[in-house]
Amino acid sequence: AGAHTLASSSPPPPVPKKIPYEASAHGLTWQDPYHWMKNTNDPDFINYLNHENSYAQAFMSDTQTLQRTLFSEMKNRMPSNISTPPERWGPWLYYQYIPEGKEYPLLCRRLETEKSGWLQTVFHNVRGGFGKEEILLDWNEIAEKYGYVHVGTCRVSPDHNFLAYTIDTSGDEQFMLQIKDLRNQCIVPRLPVDGVVSLAWAQDSRTLFYTISDENQRPHRQILFCLTILLGGSDSTDDAPIFTEGDSGFCVDITSTKDGKFITVYVIDATNPLGGLRRVHKRVPGVQYFLEHHYGFFYILTNYPFSENEECSSGDYYLARCRAEKLYSANWQNIILPGEDISLQDMDIFDGHLVLFVSKKGVPMLCSINLSINFECKYQMEIENLNPWFFPLPSSSCSIVPGSNHDFMSSVYRAVLSSPVMPDMIVDYDMSRQTFSIIQQEELRGTSDGAGLNSAACELETNEVIDTRNCEDNNYQNSGLQGWKVLSRLYSCERKEVVSHDGVKIPLTILYSRKAWLRDQSSGLLQAYGAYGEVLDKGWCTDRLSLLDRGWVVAFADVRGGGGGDSSWHKFGSGLYKRNSIHDLTSCGKYLVNEGYVCKDKLCAIGYSAGCLLVGAAINMYPKLFCAAILKVPFLDICNTMLDPSLPLTKLDYEEFGNPQIQSQFEYIRSYSPYDNIPSGVCHPSVLVTASFHDARVGVWEAAKWVAKVRDRMCSACSHSVILKTNTTGGHFGEIIEENWMKRWISHSTKFGFKESESVDVNVKEKPAKLELNSSFGEAKACAKFWVIVFATAALMLSMQFLLGKLQKLMKNAHWSSIGFHIILLIHVKMTSML
Repeated sequence: AGAHTLASSSPPPPVPKKIPYEASAHGLTWQDPYHWMKNTNDPDFINYLNHENSYAQAFMSDTQTLQRTLFSEMKNRMPSNISTPPERWGPWLYYQYIPEGKEYPLLCRRLETEKSGWLQTVFHNVRGGFGKEEILLDWNEIAEKYGYVHVGTCRVSPDHNFLAYTIDTSGDEQFMLQIKDLRNQCIVPRLPVDGVVSLAWAQDSRTLFYTISDENQRPHRQILFCLTILLGGSDSTDDAPIFTEGDSGFCVDITSTKDGKFITVYVIDATNPLGGLRRVHKRVPGVQYFLEHHYGFFYILTNYPFSENEECSSGDYYLARCRAEKLYSANWQNIILPGEDISLQDMDIFDGHLVLFVSKKGVPMLCSINLSINFECKYQMEIENLNPWFFPLPSSSCSIVPGSNHDFMSSVYRAVLSSPVMPDMIVDYDMSRQTFSIIQQEELRGTSDGAGLNSAACELETNEVIDTRNCEDNNYQNSGLQGWKVLSRLYSCERKEVVSHDGVKIPLTILYSRKAWLRDQSSGLLQAYGAYGEVLDKGWCTDRLSLLDRGWVVAFADVRGGGGGDSSWHKFGSGLYKRNSIHDLTSCGKYLVNEGYVCKDKLCAIGYSAGCLLVGAAINMYPKLFCAAILKVPFLDICNTMLDPSLPLTKLDYEEFGNPQIQSQFEYIRSYSPYDNIPSGVCHPSVLVTASFHDARVGVWEAAKWVAKVRDRMCSACSHSVILKTNTTGGHFGEIIEENWMKRWISHSTKFGFKESESVDVNVKEKPAKLELNSSFGEAKACAKFWVIVFATAALMLSMQFLLGKLQKLMKNAHWSSIGFHIILLIHVKMTSML
């Protein structure tokens, strides 16, 4: 009766208009009555989104107490001070911090003259003690001026006198270029340039190269800008295009080699920026080249298939070396192969060391090799033959994010380490001494037992170090008695291998509280992404504790299509193999239930962007597998979107998802498209969908169309618990970078409330009486409340990492461009890859 009372006092979900529209391709015709939503300027569409937001607010109206509880938990876990350790680059120390009472970070520097501890130095500078701090960029000033800010790329000139950076002030990812003279703190006056993607300085610190995007947001043109003209007072400020990519299937990126000697798109001599372009190698579809330069030699990370080298013909990456003057030749002089069961992911280079980012059976590793390399007349060598030093890591579940590492002359490599049970830690690896130093580990406050990071609840791992080359051959030394602190006594992190539909083993990371988890009774949240070769972020997140301490299981499925293994892992989850990703996800979901980690009918799923494709398709195929789902800025209407080449990034996505202009690929895409395969008349999980109105990557209409069609086709008893919430001001990453940190906390704790009520022992699927009650708005609402706690935690898991671990990425040099990430323009992170 109470449920029916709630239903009578609450509004029904909005019902959008239908306009007949007939779509067709390859002789197939279908109806799409919500096609009109694609016109985002239609007043009816804007009104509909507003009504959906009002409905979502009404749906959550009785969770205020829960929201306040969650908000308090999350706030109490935030570190008291948020900053990054200074990083030396030339004579300067660069660092970032968020000032007290502010919402955004400052990018700062000071001359490296003080030898005191970095933390003491930063805080002393904040108080004005030295008076030597220079503020290079204040996000807060930009946000106050425009109401929104997303800083894309920052590049300091080689002489440290200029800062070139790009900003998005509307959320549409049309980044505007600005150049700041750091000697007088003034913006260099110039005509505005929008759509800027990447930047690189020439060695003269007066010539800046940048790329701009076309109307479909494809970076396609490289521009040369001479700062000297403006500084000299000339009125001639026309920028000169030097390269334009005419093939819409390719995009243009630009960066400089670590030593600053060359600019790469094609190769430009950075000491002679007007000297023309040099080609690296012939263009081959699917082949990539990443270049670094070291004293007359180019080191090239590539997957180019040499016909005479069968080992390199599978599409895996290897390292080639050649003399700079022989770059474009039939064969490169030397080849470095990764070795058995190892895949080469990325590289970095210093004056005396080569750093390789490798993966062994999905486990990330880093190693350094002394330069220069003596090949002793050998054409090919393996990494093991080069006496590598593998960096000590805490555990096999550890993720590694490279630091900025700007300084070519440094012998220290900085990385951010993290795991589901270890707070983010910044570590300096001294490659000459083969020692490591823990520079900073994220402060932990407000744990469930009142303990902090230094309590007995944490394990001090001084000896449990993985030597990633050979566990029996300790080729490392600990620096003093340092160790990393983890919470493995409170929380268990297990890595399993789940057999998918075709026998392939899928890595599954399972996280739960040793105290609160109950076998066969706990609720669970399963996350996957599976696209672009991006590795799923499984790093530390304090906000996730609000789930774990309530008995939840959080699991991460490294499905095919993502990263983590060799190139085949991505290949066999993309294009005409995309259904593998979906089956991998459902196999992992079934495993969690069958093995007792999660109670049947209490398994939920979450997807971000392209990851929603998997979740939406899995719901269509197995409607009873998940009791709830969260879809953030979701890619759901893949067939219609990919059929429209005028949409941003569509043509670039042909390689990832297939080209529906080709009939066989169209039929395959349509066979799993979430929007086109919604079953009729069946019970549907409760779903919270979030979208951003100015999203330039995934149109806001995709979420709106899917919600409307699901409500139209699904069991009427479930329609009330599918809700849509649209951010009317932000873009694709609006959930990650919002204009107000406190507002974001409040927003996320609001979304948390969507799940908590179902933690009462309610088994909707097995109790028909409950299913019948679900026909009322009140009961559907009660069932769904439990699920929002999932959303808040999942949404907030980026907040701490963005501020502490991934804050460095805002300063990150473009020379470190992980395979599969370079075409994705992030704030980031993949973020957290995460895409």
